[in-house]
Formats: sequence, C-alpha cells, structure tokens
Amino acid sequence: MLRSVLIGVLTGSAYARPVASGAPRCLARTYRFPDQSATMSTSTSSDEILYEVTNGVAIATLNRPKALNALNTNMVRTLLKVYTDWDASSEVSCVVLKAAGEKAFCAGGDVKQVAQRAMAGDTQAGSDFFQTEYLLDHLIHTLRKPHVALIDGITFGGGAGVSVHGTFRVATERTLFAMPECAIGLYPDVGGSFYLPRLPGGTGLYMALSGARLKGADVKHATLATHYLPSALLPELEAAIQGLGHGASKQSIGELLDSFQARTQVPAGELAAQRRDIDAAFVGRKSVEEVYAALEQHANQTWARGVLDLIRKGSPTSQKVTFEQLRRGAALPNLAQCLSMENRMVHNVLLNPRSDFVEGVRAMLIDRCNKPQWNPATLAEVTDEYVHSFFERPAGIPDLELPTHGSAKL
Repeated sequence: MLRSVLIGVLTGSAYARPVASGAPRCLARTYRFPDQSATMSTSTSSDEILYEVTNGVAIATLNRPKALNALNTNMVRTLLKVYTDWDASSEVSCVVLKAAGEKAFCAGGDVKQVAQRAMAGDTQAGSDFFQTEYLLDHLIHTLRKPHVALIDGITFGGGAGVSVHGTFRVATERTLFAMPECAIGLYPDVGGSFYLPRLPGGTGLYMALSGARLKGADVKHATLATHYLPSALLPELEAAIQGLGHGASKQSIGELLDSFQARTQVPAGELAAQRRDIDAAFVGRKSVEEVYAALEQHANQTWARGVLDLIRKGSPTSQKVTFEQLRRGAALPNLAQCLSMENRMVHNVLLNPRSDFVEGVRAMLIDRCNKPQWNPATLAEVTDEYVHSFFERPAGIPDLELPTHGSAKL
C-alpha cells in the first residue's frame, strides 16, 4: 500500500477525486478568483531544492528564500523522492537539511497557492500537496540514517514537519518557531497531533491554540530542538559533520553537536518563567472554553492578556478541532496513526464548503485585511457534532496507510 501511495504522489495521481461543487461562502467580503488554469508553481524542482552527497554526507537545501522557503508541491515531492533514494543508499551515512537565506528555515507550507486553487474549485491540488507532505514527514521520522535539521530562522507549520520528526534539530538565536494554523482556519498538522501533546506541561496546547512564537533557546527548552548554538557556528558545524564522512552515526553526530553546544552557554530564554502560567491555563482543561475561562481569570496580567488577544483572533472551529486533535493524538501510539488522522482532517477541510481555511488564507495571506469572517463566528456555535465530523473518513478518500515501525525522535 505504501509503495503505491508513494508512486501516486510522485506522479501526481494519488487519490484523484471529482472537484467539489459550490462556490466559496462570502459574508461581507470578496474573493479574488485566480485563473483556473494556473499551476501551483512554475519553478523547477531542481531550483527550489538543492541536494548533494559528499563523502557519505547528504545535504538538502530549501532554496526559496524570497518566499521564506515555504514548501510547495514541487518541493515536497522532490524531497520525498530524494530522501527515499538516500534512505535506501549504502553510500549515504547521514542527512542534513538546511535552508538558503538568513531569514527563514521554512515558513510553512505554501497554503496560499492551495487556497487559491480551492477558491477556483480545485481541491485536488491541495490533496496532492498535503498527502505528499505527510509522507515526507513520516519518512523523516523513520529514516534509517541520522537526520540533522538546521532550523536557523523562521520555522512555522510545514517547517516543523520537516524538522521535529528527525533525529537532531539545531536552533539558533534567529530561530522563531510557531504553529499558527488556527489563525488561518486550519489546525496544526504535519504531525502536530503527535509531538505537540508530548511537549512539557501545557506548552503544546498553548502553542497550538494561540500560535505563540518561541524564540531562540526557548525552542530547545521546549524540546522542539535538541541543540542550540549561535548561528555564526553553523558553517563550522556543517563542515564538521561532513568531516565525519561515512563514519557519521547517531552517536558520533550527537557527540559532535554536544561539543558545539558546550562552547557557549545556552540562554535561559523566557519559556521557563512562563511555564507556571502556561500550565495553569492549559493543563487539565476539558474544553477550549475552559482555557478561555482560565486565562480570563488572570486577564489583569500582561501575559494572560497577550495570550487572550492571540487566541481571540483564531477560527473558533479551528480551535475546537485542534483541541480534539491534540486530545486524540496524545492517545495514539505513533506518528503514522497521527498523520493518518490528519489526512482525514485535511480532506474534510478541503471538501467542506463551511470550512474556514479558504477564508482565513484570503484574509491573512491574500487580501491581507487581517479580518477573517469566521463561520461559525463564536465557540458556542461550534457543535460537538461538527467538530467530530472533521475526524471521519470522507467518502471516496482512502486512509493514508503508513508503516508503524520507527521510534519517536523527540
């Protein structure tokens, strides 16, 4: 089954389905409909993903700096093929993933293109993108070679997917990590249902509902990164990894990363001081409404007011779906089952005319009015039945079946 899925996504034919009918819903807003013949990307994959193998060390570079290295279908498809080859190759001892430019490792998936196609009535483009992305995330998780992601700069959404599931993640003072999906009517996918509920205390739910950004060393303190070092040391680190050559292993790379981290003191960051408040508001809550109530009890505090301001901007539906997603994900035993669940969820988003996703992307990323019209507009209007519908398998969409071997890297 996995082999057939891989062949399908690499050729662009996986899970073809009829285009959903019905125009996007409008409520005191206008949509700019793109040309229906537009493609997801005109750039060649070789331009957007650079890759090489030198002395047993494979290096892939996200090479779309003007778009903050946001992932599109060409990029995830290329990475999936290259990583599949590297995983099977006896000539590759380890894999390093880095990005071009100094601003971003990866600002997430290029959901703007997905939404524009959906606005034109084409949901297949989104289906191809998300399924390929999930297959890539799972492959990184189960890779038989140590994987080192240099998450230097902005790391949002899809950028987390191609980093946190690997063996090592190296953060720097420029790292800015967030899962901002609720702000665009989506949910924290790319395996968010697996790793977010496994972060310390209430950190995962806090990040998922608020889209809060962790900076620098806090990414390591949250266990999203395994190591932290100044960005100025990255060229030297990369050269040292290459120097390991065919002898690179999980142990030797780990020892090398430890030695680099020990050269400077890891900053204390801000997360430790916030953990008590985060846990008080997010741990043990049985609903999104309980989270709001806990924060509102401390609305006189600067931190609580700031989190409330963030959460209130998000889609009520996304928040309730996300809460349920993390609740279910915490009980699932592996990433494969979490990604299979998320595959159901994303297809229900793409195929649902009531979904807030297109509206959120329109308001936040296309028109940039920053005033999405959520539907439903309040938490009280989002019923349990509606939330649970996102977790049902859509008619005509097979489940994404993935092998369950491989251990958690976090």
